Amino acid sequence: MGKLKIGIIGCGGIANQKHFPALKNNGDLNEIVAFCDIIRERAEKAAEEFGSEGAKVYTDYRELLADPEVEVVHICTPNVSHSEIAVAAFAAKKHVYCEKPMSHDTAEAEKMVEAWKESGMQFTVGYQNRFRQEVQNLHAACKNGDLGEIYYGKAHAVRRRGVPTWGVFMDKEAQGGGPLIDIGTHALDITLWCMDNYDVDRVSGSVFYKLGGLKQATEGNLFGPWDPETYEVEDSAMGYITMKNGAAISLEASWALNMLESREASTTLCGTAAGAEIHSGMSYSKNELIYNRGRNGQLMEETISPVGGVAYFGGGGGEEGTIDCRQWLEAVKNGTEPLVKPEEALGVTKVLDAIYKSAREGKEIKF
Repeated sequence: MGKLKIGIIGCGGIANQKHFPALKNNGDLNEIVAFCDIIRERAEKAAEEFGSEGAKVYTDYRELLADPEVEVVHICTPNVSHSEIAVAAFAAKKHVYCEKPMSHDTAEAEKMVEAWKESGMQFTVGYQNRFRQEVQNLHAACKNGDLGEIYYGKAHAVRRRGVPTWGVFMDKEAQGGGPLIDIGTHALDITLWCMDNYDVDRVSGSVFYKLGGLKQATEGNLFGPWDPETYEVEDSAMGYITMKNGAAISLEASWALNMLESREASTTLCGTAAGAEIHSGMSYSKNELIYNRGRNGQLMEETISPVGGVAYFGGGGGEEGTIDCRQWLEAVKNGTEPLVKPEEALGVTKVLDAIYKSAREGKEIKF
């Protein structure tokens, strides 16, 4: 098998920030032969910069899926459209990499999983934070039993002021939600993956629409002031998840919250033998992993050595998005399982959906 032929559906921010550079850094395994966007000029610009010779441009994703040259599709569109496009892609016998979250609600995500199972194709979801050095280290420690029984976790996805002011992030119809499914999804994925526990019993949640519509709250936003008149999604959401084995997880997600610590794509895990915390976000100059335990009669804290690592490629490009992309392309080529499994991504969506539902209905949601 030669280079995989990639088709990109959605040529906006996430495609340009993550997918195009990652695919380019893995140019020995792929070439992008087709680009689709509802704004033709955006697809044309991407094709000129990242496409193979003669790369095609579409404004209708159905036409791209009908292209027999395309083998693998990357879905980089707003959340609400993920399910429709993925189901059609599987019917067209394409392998699918879908941006996170899998979908904006459980029913649509389940349609995606069903279509994938019927297709016989490969499927993964964009949780590239699993490939960060400290996340890999923590996952290995949990798998080895170093923390003992992990009975409590915290999934952190809080920004003091980090509301994204581009694209459709604040559009509820297009996205289905705000920070909970945008950045909360990464924190929850890391936490569930490291705990290796997706067996949820019940979920309760609170969702807040407090700061998004306040003009004064826009001051100091990392990406510049947003328009309070067009802000439709929540600005904060909190959830409490109880697993069937009695373990519990608290989840906090916010783009704007009046607290000092900005911590996202992070987790805290508490076990019977030790605990661990990942610190990542705007309050930290670099990502940290800290283990804590008792040893030799005293409480100890241990961190990863600051010694520089070896780049994943000789020319650099060792960031998690590039590594994620490489293992995905290799999984497609070799017929092996990608690291991010569809059933796990579905589990994340179910919990996030339950938090929203709990807040709407004012009651705990049983699984």
